[in-house]
Amino acid sequence: MKWLIQVFQHYPELAIFLTLASGYFIGGIKIGKFSLGTVTGVLIMGLLIGQINIDISPTVKSVFFLMFLFAVGYSVGPQFFGGLKKDGLPQMFFAVIVCILCLICPLVIGKLMGYDVGLTAGLLSGSQTISAVIGVASDTINQLYIPADQKADYINKIPVAYAVTYIFGTAGSAWVLASLGPKLLGGNLIERTKELEAKLGGDAIGNEPGITSAYDRIIYSAYRISAHSFANNRSVKEIEEELQKHGRHLFVERIRKGEEIMEVTGDTIVNENDVIVIGGRREFMMNYRRTTEEEILDVELLNFPLEVLSVMVIKKEVTDTTIADLGNMEFMHGVVIRTIKRAGIEMPVFPNTVIRKGDMIELVGIKQHVERAISHIGYADRPTNMTDMIFVGLGIVLGGLIGTLTLHVSGVPLSLSTSGGALIAGLVFGWLRGQHPTFGRIPQPALWVMNNVGLNMFIAVAGITAAPSFIEGFKEAGWGLFIAGAVATAIPLILGVLLGRFVFKFHPAITLGCTAGARTTTAALGAIQDALKSQTPALGYTVTYAVGNTLLIIWGVVIVLLMS
Repeated sequence: MKWLIQVFQHYPELAIFLTLASGYFIGGIKIGKFSLGTVTGVLIMGLLIGQINIDISPTVKSVFFLMFLFAVGYSVGPQFFGGLKKDGLPQMFFAVIVCILCLICPLVIGKLMGYDVGLTAGLLSGSQTISAVIGVASDTINQLYIPADQKADYINKIPVAYAVTYIFGTAGSAWVLASLGPKLLGGNLIERTKELEAKLGGDAIGNEPGITSAYDRIIYSAYRISAHSFANNRSVKEIEEELQKHGRHLFVERIRKGEEIMEVTGDTIVNENDVIVIGGRREFMMNYRRTTEEEILDVELLNFPLEVLSVMVIKKEVTDTTIADLGNMEFMHGVVIRTIKRAGIEMPVFPNTVIRKGDMIELVGIKQHVERAISHIGYADRPTNMTDMIFVGLGIVLGGLIGTLTLHVSGVPLSLSTSGGALIAGLVFGWLRGQHPTFGRIPQPALWVMNNVGLNMFIAVAGITAAPSFIEGFKEAGWGLFIAGAVATAIPLILGVLLGRFVFKFHPAITLGCTAGARTTTAALGAIQDALKSQTPALGYTVTYAVGNTLLIIWGVVIVLLMS
């Protein structure tokens, strides 16, 4: 054991990776529906492993933290600036108010409880589950004109308070919004959500990450045309127009005439005994079957290649249109929308769901049809493993340089710090990527590494560094800190729900989604969707999430300045 301790002290990089591995392990353990999460798991293991006094250069955590913050800004940039449009402004204003409440509550509680700047910053970070505050507040404390040992004391207390308050911050948020929230909003929310779905034009079916649904949204079937069929002796264009009169967006894709298989055009005539392939979304196909047509299994006819490709929406002609309107556009002939993702969150695919700039739409269809649609919608997100590191590196450098600039107001230094600058740069560069997607690509797996590994590497080093003073800090804070954290978590959420109901008058499902987004709590969004048995709360999540993810991190600077 002594040898092992000496190895970790001499090679601190090994201690960091041990912290990551063990933290991810305990963070993934579930008790019922509750788990600590990777960030808390890594922090706890860092505090334990760090008890053997491991010295790590602060540069290590700074590098990974800047990478994480840039990735956060990059992810939400298009939604953040897109929310500035007229129809997104109410949700943005709502998110700003909720975020201000999330700052005021920990600040007032910290003052009342007599906490110092370190404990209060940690209270904000844990109760609002915004781990990045640990780094931003630490950077800001380092800029204060106070003795070095006092800076170290404050900084070491931040992860202590975070660890104590984060558990209720996560589990409590889900409980408040999914269980208490519907009671505050009144009425049968499941029924009211179904009414909203009906208004939007249908039912949404979602997929859990990593799970392939047995429900296939896009299907193709082969039918033999009889003498009495409505399609007999009619052109493909006439057949499709007849189907669409009844609200079915279906397409004739191929035809067999005798032994010959043919691709079709709008002028192709369908005759008795021909076999045609009709395809589209399942909800339109399920009511198609007619007694005058026989569905048959023709493997050769049905065995044709389809392209499945995600496209970023950037063209004006499709931005802010509904799915139904997009589906009726001529270039969408033969192309079906399978899914829509906004800031990584899957949106319900309803006919009246509005498509926003920066949305990722997954298209399905024959290759030439999909390629034609792409040219009118935006930029194809073709699979690649290459990251534009010029874009990433330049963005972090420029953001960091801006963050180093200091403005003195009445002798008080005000600065974003390099961390705040990296976040702002990420927002701007993410927005630029949405406007001009020919550069600045960061594939989703690479973005996951920047987000998750970047943050958790920072948390691991922060935990290991703060470990020697953790026990003493916990004794000083006491269990009152846990109660203070629970209050700081619950009050902004409850007020947010009431605000959405009585002031902004959002639909209840949208109110819950907006509140979860403003608090950037994805776990709560999942709990809300389970409680309402619907994906529609996600419609209120993305704009508010972009605002919340930005402001709550910046509050790490503000709370230090207000407490100093």
